[in-house]
Amino acid sequence: MKTKITKKTILKFSGILLLILVLSVLILFAVVIGRTFTFKVNTELGQWENATTIYPSLSPEQKKLLLENFKVSVQIPTVSFSESEQNTSALQEFDLLLRRVFPKIFSSSLVQHEMVGNYSHLFTVPGSDPDLEPYMLLAHIDVVPADEADGWDAPPFSAQEINGFIYGRGTIDNKQSVMGILQALEYLLERGYTPRRTFYIGLGHDEEINGQQGAVNIVKLLKSRGVKLLYVLDEGLTIMDGVVDGLIGPGALIGISEKGQATVKLSVSTPPGHSSMPPRESGIGILASAVARLEKNRMPNRFGHGPERATFEHLAHKFGWPYRMVMSNLWLFSSLLSSVLEGQPDTNAFVRTTTAVTMFNSGVKVGYHSHNLFSVYTYIHINLLSALMEIQLFSPPFSLLQINVMPAYAEAFVDFRIHSSQTLQEVLKLIESTISDERVKVDFVSGFDPLPISSYDDDTFGFQIIKKTVHDIFPEVTVSPSICVGNTDSRHYTELSPDIYRFAPSWYKPGDSARFHGVNERISIQNYEEIVLFYFQLMQNSDIRKLPGPRT
Repeated sequence: MKTKITKKTILKFSGILLLILVLSVLILFAVVIGRTFTFKVNTELGQWENATTIYPSLSPEQKKLLLENFKVSVQIPTVSFSESEQNTSALQEFDLLLRRVFPKIFSSSLVQHEMVGNYSHLFTVPGSDPDLEPYMLLAHIDVVPADEADGWDAPPFSAQEINGFIYGRGTIDNKQSVMGILQALEYLLERGYTPRRTFYIGLGHDEEINGQQGAVNIVKLLKSRGVKLLYVLDEGLTIMDGVVDGLIGPGALIGISEKGQATVKLSVSTPPGHSSMPPRESGIGILASAVARLEKNRMPNRFGHGPERATFEHLAHKFGWPYRMVMSNLWLFSSLLSSVLEGQPDTNAFVRTTTAVTMFNSGVKVGYHSHNLFSVYTYIHINLLSALMEIQLFSPPFSLLQINVMPAYAEAFVDFRIHSSQTLQEVLKLIESTISDERVKVDFVSGFDPLPISSYDDDTFGFQIIKKTVHDIFPEVTVSPSICVGNTDSRHYTELSPDIYRFAPSWYKPGDSARFHGVNERISIQNYEEIVLFYFQLMQNSDIRKLPGPRT
C-alpha cells in the first residue's frame, strides 16, 4: 500500500519539529537562567575553632618601625644576575639586617635558626602539640636586576616613598613576604605566643635562578629529618582588583599548581658562501621559517582540562550580567570563554602552553626564569641587513670581509610554559611535528613537567586556612583556586607535601602586572601593613586541630 505525503502532512510535521525546537530552546534557557541564580561552588565552612589569642593590630609606633625595616630591606641590592653570579655581599648584609631588626626571633629559645647553602635561612618554630602535622611558609630574598635608566620614577633600590607607595625592586617579588612573615612572628613572640602546631619558615636566596642552592638544600635537610608537611605556602598569585572584566569586587587567586617549562634550542647549519651568490634559502631564512611556524601554529587551547575552569566557577557568583550567566554555565559556554581568554597575552597563558622566542643568534638571555607571574613574550624580528651591519658598527676592521659572508650557523632559543594538562614529552613531540623540517635541529636544553594540582576541597586544611585568613583580613575579597603561570621555589617541595599553595596578599590593579620584574615595581604602605597582619593571623589560624564542616 502506498502512502501519499501531502503538503498538509509536511506542514504538520514541520510544525511539530519547530515546536520541539522552541521547547528545547526554552528548556535550555530555563536551565541556564536557573543555574545562573543558584550556582555557587565557593562554599563557606561552619563554626571555626577560635585559635586567635592575640588580635591582629598594629600601633602607630609599630607601623612606623615595620615600614623602616621594610625600606632598608629593599635598599639592599640582593640581585641574582645569573646562575653563576649573585651579589653575595648584599646577601650577607641582608642576613645582618634580619638579625638586627628581628631580635626576638634570633634570641628566642623557642625558634631554631639555620643557615642553608651559605645565604638561605631555615627557621623551625616547634608547637606545643607534637601530634599536629607541621606546615611551612616560603619566601625568597633575591631579586632580578633593575636599571634606573629603564624609566623608573625612583631609583630601583632607593625604597623611595611616592604618593603612599614604596618603590623598589623586591617590593612585590618577594621581600614583602620575607619581611612580612618575620615581622609577624616577631610581634607574636613579643606578646608571648607559643604555637600549638609546629611550622617552618624557609627563605631562599636564589629563587630567581632556580633555587638549586637555597630551596633544594632546605628540602634535603628537612627530608633527612623525616619532615612531612601538612601544607606549604609560597609566593605566587595575588589579590586582583579591577583586573578581571565583569568581576564585582576584588578576587584573591590562590595558585594550586604551576605550569611546567621547557627551553629548546633550534639550530641550522649550512655551507658558508659569498653573499653575492646566495642559496635559495639561507640558514637564517630556514630558522626564521621554523620559528614563524611555532608562533603561528600555537599549542592547542586546553581550557577546561586544567584547574583554570575552577577559577571562574568559584568566582561566578561575583560576576555581573552577562558574565555571571557564562561563568555559571561553563558546561555550555566553555568554548566561548576560552576563545575570549586566548585573545589577550595575559589570559592566553592560562589556557595553553605558551611559546616565547627569547633568543635569535645574538640574543642575550635564554628565556627561562624561575619565577614570572606572567609568561614573557619577546618576539624578535630579524632584519638581515641590520644584523650584518651590526658587525660593521662594532668591528670596522672586519666589516668589509664579514658583510660578504653567508653565515654557516644560526640558532634560536624558545621558551615554553607547559599547561597543566600536558607533559614535557608531549610538548617536545608537538614542537618536532610543528617544525617538520629535517634541516632544523631541535635540542632540549632544560625543563620539567607541570606541578601536581593541590587540593582545594572543603576538607583540605591548607587551602581552607589560607581562604579563612584572607577573609579575616580582607572581608570584601572572594577567594578562588587558580594556576600560577610562573615558577616558584615551592616546586622543589613536592616530596614534602601534596598540598602546595602560591599566594601573597599583594594587591594588583590594572597595569600592575607590568611592574612585576619590570619598571616601577612598588607596594602601597597600607598593603605592606596588611601583609604583616595576614601572616600574623595565618600563624594563629593554623593552630586549629581540624576544620569545621560545611555551613548548613
